[in-house]
Amino acid sequence: MVANFSNHRVITDFITGKTVIDVGPEANRQAVEKYLVTEKGYAKTDILVDMALLLEVSGKPYHTKLDLVVFVDKKMFMVIKCAAGSLGSREREVVYAARIAGEHPIPVAVASDGHTALVFDAISRRFIGEGLDAIPSPETARTMLAKKEPVPLPDDRREKEKIIFRSYDIMNVNTAGNDC
Repeated sequence: MVANFSNHRVITDFITGKTVIDVGPEANRQAVEKYLVTEKGYAKTDILVDMALLLEVSGKPYHTKLDLVVFVDKKMFMVIKCAAGSLGSREREVVYAARIAGEHPIPVAVASDGHTALVFDAISRRFIGEGLDAIPSPETARTMLAKKEPVPLPDDRREKEKIIFRSYDIMNVNTAGNDC
């Protein structure tokens, strides 16, 4: 299907080079992508944009996308939710996304508006820090990954957390769409 962008402003995604509709938090995502590469030192190839996520929630398929997933040494390290509004309202959504997106919880979850960030240890669900500078660098990420052995969530806990994540994710509006 060919998208019709004639009624919307479009921009070029910093990471992928693809044309994207500039709606909702897209400008904020572009700011975060640039920050991760130019200030934190991540390679563009270490950042996955709009990672498709298919979950089975209460026996039914649920399709969504994660704004940014950052890899370190080919391991998923961080999930980032880019928001146009209150970051506090995105805390649980991004933490639970990080906890259920992989075979085991992804260590770090971030909510950012492109100007600041809330950073969480997704495994313990504890607050790590505030501000873009609180986002771990690749070197810090390697240290964090070396200290924690990945442990999958118990099946019953994972099911509950998928429901919580979906409850928040389904309310997202003003995005380019969930057409995974």
